[in-house]
Amino acid sequence: MRQVLFEQGLPDRKVRGAFIFDMDGVILDSEPLHFEADRLTMARFGHHVEQEDLETFVGMTNPEMWRVIRQSYGMEVELDKILACQKSIKLEKLLSEAWEPIQGIKELLALLQASRIPMAVASSSPRWFIEGVLTQLKIENYFKIILSGEEMKQGKPSPDIYLETARLLGVKPEHCVVLEDSRNGVAAAKAAGMTCIGFVNLSSGKQDLTLADYTVSEIMEVCNTLR
Repeated sequence: MRQVLFEQGLPDRKVRGAFIFDMDGVILDSEPLHFEADRLTMARFGHHVEQEDLETFVGMTNPEMWRVIRQSYGMEVELDKILACQKSIKLEKLLSEAWEPIQGIKELLALLQASRIPMAVASSSPRWFIEGVLTQLKIENYFKIILSGEEMKQGKPSPDIYLETARLLGVKPEHCVVLEDSRNGVAAAKAAGMTCIGFVNLSSGKQDLTLADYTVSEIMEVCNTLR
């Protein structure tokens, strides 16, 4: 991991590596918020769902997730109405609570910045939620690129968002390191040909991270590798 990040280029000594963050469950412990919002959304349309039923969708975009759920539960309500309901619940919770980044994230950002490693966020959440979180945490200025999976033709586990992030950063995919907490996210990063660190976040439910190149249970483990 360290070799990928700190591999130097030719005489200009530009760093060839980049570090790409997923957001939910990696930068912010927000998966419980998403689970609750999804359960409340289902309840408003007359359906009951357990968290375990939602864990398989972690890392997917909202439209892709709700298309599957809508079909599985025979929901006749239009997709746009479901998404609008979910958005209103999430927005209320985002604005009404005080949030802090996951322990170790601020240290990791500072280390990467000091080493001139370009950073990006590639999240399946909608852009309004990504930007709202980063602004609330006061860390938005660390990132050169912010992408939402909803802006791609296909969301995670497709590699689209990671390949596009690398292109915008001007870095080859094989020189990128990704920090992910979900099965779908890890699969996307590996399909893009990137090195992937799987972060075991219990709040994200039971996630299969076996495809990751490394797994950590604390973000500080990544920091210690880079020091």
